[in-house]
Formats: sequence, C-alpha cells, structure tokens
Amino acid sequence: MTKIYFQKMTPAGYAALEEQIATLKAKRPTLVARLKAARALGDLSENTEYSSAKRDLRHLDSRLRYLDKQLKYAQIVTPRTDGAIDLGNWVTLEFLDDHSQVTYQLVGRQEANLHQQKLAFDSPLGQALSHHQAGEVVTVTAPAGTYQVKILNVRSTAAAGFGAD
Repeated sequence: MTKIYFQKMTPAGYAALEEQIATLKAKRPTLVARLKAARALGDLSENTEYSSAKRDLRHLDSRLRYLDKQLKYAQIVTPRTDGAIDLGNWVTLEFLDDHSQVTYQLVGRQEANLHQQKLAFDSPLGQALSHHQAGEVVTVTAPAGTYQVKILNVRSTAAAGFGAD
C-alpha cells in the first residue's frame, strides 16, 4: 500500500493557496476567450497568437492542478503554545558566531520565504530548532558547515508590528 505524504503548512499558508487558486480561476475565462479569438484568425500553423494563448492556458491549468494537489494533501498544523518550537511558531535567535539576532516563523516548505522571515521547518536550521525551547543553544549542521544559535524567544503569534502579513 502506498503511503501518502501530507504537506505540513500553517493555516495562513493554506489560505494563501486558496487565494492563489481563486485568482487563477478568475483569470482562466480571459485566457479561454483569447484562445478562441486567436483560433478564429485562421491558419493555426503560423498563428503565433494562437500558440501563445494555448501555451498560457496550458501553463495556468498546470498551475491550478499543482495548487489543487497541494490543498488536497495539506496537513494544517496549528502553532504549539507550550514553549517548544514547532511549525507556525515565531522564534528569535542569536547566532553565536557574530551575535546577530533574527526572528523567523517556522512554516511549511511551500510557504518558506526568508525575505518575509518565513523559515522552512525541514531546512537545516528549522530541523535543528524543532522541539527545542527558549534559552537552549542548538548546533545546526548545514551544507556549508556547522554553527550554533541560541534560542532567545518562542511564541505562537507574531509580535505586534512584526511579521504580520
């Protein structure tokens, strides 16, 4: 029997997928109309408008299938409130090599975006942090080498004015 692999994600990540799907579905009738108009121009073998419209519609349909599959196999995880780091939690870290500090939210793989301070739970840093608590020093094994971080703070929601979408 085949084991189904569910994609862990936050409630916000799930909502973002639903929003992307709604946006693409709203755009689809326009692409279908463009394809019909290009087809009416005549000879399809040398009709670049037709080829372009067909390619764009195929791309949109492919993206919709991908996003639908992401939703189908989504496992929504609510943030823990017991102080241990898990998916959805916000964590403030101090890198012990240069004493810089950063705050990340631990999110699902498809939600990860370091520019938005969203760190994938299965990244080397995310894996090292999982299930640890504030005050602990954690060693991270990354492809470029190992380093240590100190967990300064763990919370289940974003701090006021920080990290809110």
